[in-house]
Amino acid sequence: MAKTITVEGMSCGGCEENVENALRDVPGVTDAEADNESDSVTVEGDASDADLVAAVEDAGYTAKA
Repeated sequence: MAKTITVEGMSCGGCEENVENALRDVPGVTDAEADNESDSVTVEGDASDADLVAAVEDAGYTAKA
């Protein structure tokens, strides 16, 4: 199942990669695709919104499901 969450603080491709890698480490996530221009990331899998937001915030960004 795909979910889109809002991520603030991404400004470049490196930021996108950091967010994607943080989310891919969450159990239940099968893929993540971040877009700094739209301040969002699309996540595939069955992880909870709380786990996704926590992973993004642990990576140093602000997230909202």
